[in-house]
Amino acid sequence: MTSHASHQQAAKGSDAGGLRHVAIIMDGNGRWAERRGLPRSMGHRAGVEAVRRTVTAALDAGVANLTLFSFSSENWSRPPAEVEFLFGLLRMFIRRDLARLHRDGVQVMVIGNRNDLPPDIAGLIREAEALTADNRRLRLLVAFNYGARDEIVRAARRLADKARRGAIEPEAIDETAISSALDTAAIPDPDMIIRTGGEFRLSNFLLWQAAYAELVFTPVFWPDFDAAHLNAAIEEFGTRARRYGRVAPNPA
Repeated sequence: MTSHASHQQAAKGSDAGGLRHVAIIMDGNGRWAERRGLPRSMGHRAGVEAVRRTVTAALDAGVANLTLFSFSSENWSRPPAEVEFLFGLLRMFIRRDLARLHRDGVQVMVIGNRNDLPPDIAGLIREAEALTADNRRLRLLVAFNYGARDEIVRAARRLADKARRGAIEPEAIDETAISSALDTAAIPDPDMIIRTGGEFRLSNFLLWQAAYAELVFTPVFWPDFDAAHLNAAIEEFGTRARRYGRVAPNPA
């Protein structure tokens, strides 16, 4: 993981209407396939193409940080063949797309619990992060084997261990300390979270970080998501009044 200063540098300079961080819950692959009489695996494969389109669209829009929810810690309950297929897609995406992402100035980071990942997947993740660590045009965070509650539990354990060792006083554990112990430490909280597929929930995604995020829900299934949909969401974000609990100032 790069330094605090490096993260802050990558977070600056967004042209997307003040957006520093867009996060997307990529939902609807299975239903997209089922409605076409195709196996669910074909929906997941089409979803990878949507990832490529969306990364390109985010680069064009000047988004500084893009987080994609690709595999939930709850997804282990799916049929083993589907889980293995999803792992295979991650392997393929890193092997086929890493060079292009690096060339385009994309820094790749993976958030989530790595303890249960197969060794080759963990190795590919380390390779992708090391190769792209100095890129600053776009930070692409892939939430893989990720669950927000698990992330918060792991952060609490880190802080508890520091307190046990005397590295921090319990009274020093505040919102800043918790944020700094999360997988997204030193990365701006999402300004906007988009969920595709027509569902209206966060599904254990960035629960701490989403406190003041603007939420955009679209019925479009993820495999059909493209630059036009991302730009429409950015335009929608531009119409929102973000008050952070404060009263909006009276117009002059």
